[in-house]
Amino acid sequence: MFCYLLSLLTLACAFAASAAGAEPQPLRVGVTPVFPPMIYREGGKIVGVEADFAAALGRELGRPIKFVEVKWDEQFTTLEENRIDIIMSTLSMTRPRQFRAAFAKPYLAVGQMALIRRTDSSKYGIGFPAHPEGVIGVKKATTGDYLVQQEFPRCKRKYFDSGEQAARALAKRRIDLFICDSPTVWWLEGNYEEEGLVVVPVALSEEHLAWAVRKGDSALLQSVNVALEKMQKSGEANGIIKRWIPHFK
Repeated sequence: MFCYLLSLLTLACAFAASAAGAEPQPLRVGVTPVFPPMIYREGGKIVGVEADFAAALGRELGRPIKFVEVKWDEQFTTLEENRIDIIMSTLSMTRPRQFRAAFAKPYLAVGQMALIRRTDSSKYGIGFPAHPEGVIGVKKATTGDYLVQQEFPRCKRKYFDSGEQAARALAKRRIDLFICDSPTVWWLEGNYEEEGLVVVPVALSEEHLAWAVRKGDSALLQSVNVALEKMQKSGEANGIIKRWIPHFK
């Protein structure tokens, strides 16, 4: 009931501001658009699951959306310095991150998975090896990076700015596998199948994606949770996810 009343209050304030001739303040959404199909650039526009969710959230809150591109490892600093209001950038909710920001309720369960060359599939025929051979590609400061450091500390890591950059390196045999969030890995398989890249269908972790706001911004956090719950109950959230991730169940 409290959340419902808070949502009504937020909308009422936006309506009152509009009636008074003042434009509602944009919701500044921090994104790192290098994670297709979750959030990325296509034709000069920011698109993907997160972009569609941001548009839906803006409608629910009665606020225009303003995307702010930030480097992946600067997202929390940008949030703390009040340069953005919310992070919507395929962010896994982890205990260390919860010390720096307040997370809304999770909206999608994912896991880390590996993209490999089809010619190496036999190495993964009975599961994922405890000590993978060769160089592992990751994006720096992601949960994939942390997983490799923890589970495969003896393996050499190579960092990439984007999944596509890593996929091209994998096809050219500059690395031997690429570990990243499952939606991105499946998307890369579809786009680089002709290059001989495939997914190892084994989840290396279980994670939950969620949006993050500044600690202490309880009003926005509550409003975001109410809006997400409404999207989930109406089926809009599931529709957004399946539009970009057809195999999602």
